[in-house]
Amino acid sequence: MADPRPAGSPLATLRPWLALLDRRRGRLWAGAALMALTLACAIGLLALSGWFITATGLTGLLLAAGVAASLEVYVPGGGIRFFAVARTLSRYLERLYNHDTVLRLLADLRARLFGVLAGLDAQSLSRRRASDWLNRLTADIDTLDSLYLRLLAPAGVGLVAILGLSAFLALFAPRVGLAVGTLLLVGWLWLTLGQARLGLGASRSQVTELEALRGRLVERLQGMAELEAYASLASHRRELAAIEARLYLGQRRLGLLVALGNALASLVVGLSMLLVLWLAAQAWAAGVLSGPLMVMMALALLAMSESLSSLPAAFTWLGATLGAAERLNELETRVERPLPVACVDDVTELADGPLAVELERVTLRYPGALAAALDDVTLHIAPGERLALCGASGAGKSSVADLLLRQLTPDVGVLRLGGVALAAWPEAALRQRVAALTQRIDLLDDSLAANLRLAAPEAEEGALWRALAWVGLDDWAQELSEGLATRVGEGGQRLSGGQARRLALARLHLREPSLVILDEPFAGLDADTAQALASRLDAWLAGRSVLYLVHQIDAGPIQPPAIDRTLTLSEGRLLTPHSETPPPAGGE
Repeated sequence: MADPRPAGSPLATLRPWLALLDRRRGRLWAGAALMALTLACAIGLLALSGWFITATGLTGLLLAAGVAASLEVYVPGGGIRFFAVARTLSRYLERLYNHDTVLRLLADLRARLFGVLAGLDAQSLSRRRASDWLNRLTADIDTLDSLYLRLLAPAGVGLVAILGLSAFLALFAPRVGLAVGTLLLVGWLWLTLGQARLGLGASRSQVTELEALRGRLVERLQGMAELEAYASLASHRRELAAIEARLYLGQRRLGLLVALGNALASLVVGLSMLLVLWLAAQAWAAGVLSGPLMVMMALALLAMSESLSSLPAAFTWLGATLGAAERLNELETRVERPLPVACVDDVTELADGPLAVELERVTLRYPGALAAALDDVTLHIAPGERLALCGASGAGKSSVADLLLRQLTPDVGVLRLGGVALAAWPEAALRQRVAALTQRIDLLDDSLAANLRLAAPEAEEGALWRALAWVGLDDWAQELSEGLATRVGEGGQRLSGGQARRLALARLHLREPSLVILDEPFAGLDADTAQALASRLDAWLAGRSVLYLVHQIDAGPIQPPAIDRTLTLSEGRLLTPHSETPPPAGGE
């Protein structure tokens, strides 16, 4: 399956990531220098060995023929040992140093992408499955690690080696240096640009197919029980098998292209050696070159196979790197733009205390949705008022919460907090003054203390115990062998649903917000626990503006604390007139 996205200029696609690499230019240049040193030692080892062996053989023949001859063996012998040891050492240091650099680059790339994802609102995140975002954070970033180590550095070092070796050979025979340099440059261009051109479409498709395979496999595993219950596993297996078949076909094609490139690399080096021998033999016949120098030139070229042999595979798969970069570049355009600063001073000068909330004729529609999530909604919450927003699942209650938390942006309408446009609030001020307890409880695979300190990073241990006591979890936590250091598991899986809910309430208690949004605060709690918490929550909410999101008031024994006013949402519309008059200040 070909990637339907249009491909732009490779340089333009890679520019943001090249700029990121440039932040570590010192390490990159040092790594490339180690690669060049390793190659130079390999060339020197073969060249000097060829000269020394040939010179030794010719000297022996002369001595056998009775001709007086001598040869200095200690200097070239020492040089051979030097190049052999230096090549081994530089190769080890190059691998160690460059792989450390790549790990640092991967950390930079992942940190950058995580920052981008953190800047996306819920509307942007909902456009793709969780498996797609995971694929970008892992597989796409892993694909980009070849940008330096397999593409830029080897190609650059190979080009420098070709120019340097050609100049070195030209010192002894200019015709040899020019001819060999031309042939190697043509081969280098094909092994880089030519191989990239041949494999561009196939390698780009491989990344797309792998992304589809990973995403569908994760989804099938997560929904295995449902698929088996509805006897749908067979069709989904056939879909996965079809993707795998396309992957194998693409891999086979790319493997053939890589094999072609490897054969051409060997052919270029072989032809270069034959060309050198032919031209050098002519120079030897003319008395311009000695026999040992002629052999030295040919063997020096043999070391170039070490530099050229790594290029075909890397550049044949260039399309995969470009595809990964294109998908990651798409995220950059979706990051929330910097917030306007016209009203920042007004926000920072707002007095402490409860915040007024205003939604004026707000309309919100999710991408691809058949109906609007919110349709021309107007509501007001006075400072200190407690408003209950009722409605069935899908009525739009959570969308109101996401708008106030600035996780969503309305298509139409205006939102204000404390009389200031919500878009003008600095992020830090908004997170400090507004807190929410949603249906989804986010817990990290870390300790109880670490999860509580997400709300108050500087909180002392005493404050954490008081928060746990507030929700009735202190006795349970004290019985744990590790106390606050006890890990809760991934997503809080080591806790019951009720414990996770109360831990989230304890986290909320550590904050001092001016507006509190509570989405079914007692969901998953037994009646006795909920009633005990209700009175404590009522006291804590005093002096704060509160928005309750509930299915129905008076629908059961568990009731939220005192409510000043109730509104009902149905299919994104308020069942009261949208021109509702704001209540008096204080909610009285």
